[in-house]
Amino acid sequence: MQVMCLNGWGGKLHQTLVQYVGSERPDVLCLQEVVHSPETEKDWLTYRDGDHVLPQRANFFRDVASALPNHVAYFCPAAQGVLWDGDVSIPSQWGLATFVHRSLPVIAQAQGFVHKSFSAHGYGDHPRSRSAHAVRVYDYGRDRTVSIAHMHGLRDLRGKMDTPERAKQARRLLELSDRVSEAGDLRVVCGDFNVEPDSETLAILKGAGLTELVTRFGFESTRSSHYAKPGRFADYMLIDRIGDFAGFEVTYEPEVSDHCPLVLRL
Repeated sequence: MQVMCLNGWGGKLHQTLVQYVGSERPDVLCLQEVVHSPETEKDWLTYRDGDHVLPQRANFFRDVASALPNHVAYFCPAAQGVLWDGDVSIPSQWGLATFVHRSLPVIAQAQGFVHKSFSAHGYGDHPRSRSAHAVRVYDYGRDRTVSIAHMHGLRDLRGKMDTPERAKQARRLLELSDRVSEAGDLRVVCGDFNVEPDSETLAILKGAGLTELVTRFGFESTRSSHYAKPGRFADYMLIDRIGDFAGFEVTYEPEVSDHCPLVLRL
């Protein structure tokens, strides 16, 4: 069983990303920074936030779902704001998504917020609403249950320092994982946490009995060459039973985002 975690960067490198996930076909794909604009058939729109202007794949959620036709797709919006087609505003939802192969029965799931609540009329002030999703699946290949939870952690304009809000979101992510997990489950927690390896966020998760894999196995970055800022860590994968995994890697090629895919084999 393969679990992949990736921040999709709003589909900016959509073609390469879709080809990659379609080729890899992870059993579970935890994808953050997903755009869903059901009122338009446009391929590309533009995100504007002051001087921050980014191209966005208008229906990135649909694109990835099409690349994984044998997966059940779940979209978890954090906010609905607008993207732009020239001077025309288009309603667009932003959040994260989970894709689960149809051979893995989803026997429990929970969707919620680790910061604020659904922002229905605009993306909101920073730090913005953040959603999370957890699924519990039955892995027939190993005759066991596996619970997987992921989130997109707060982006703080001041940097990646510890804050009370970040500590609270870590605890809420654990609570979401607890809601779908039962005794004996193999538990995985992952996402773009937007923190450094020595953060309080990871200390909280480790305190719950989870082992963080990115730094444990000596990877020195989870960002691609498309990310030019200092601070090479953002994404993490944790597991509660270190002896139950068959491999873990941070994938640097191909570059599918400004983040690198994290790939866990169970």
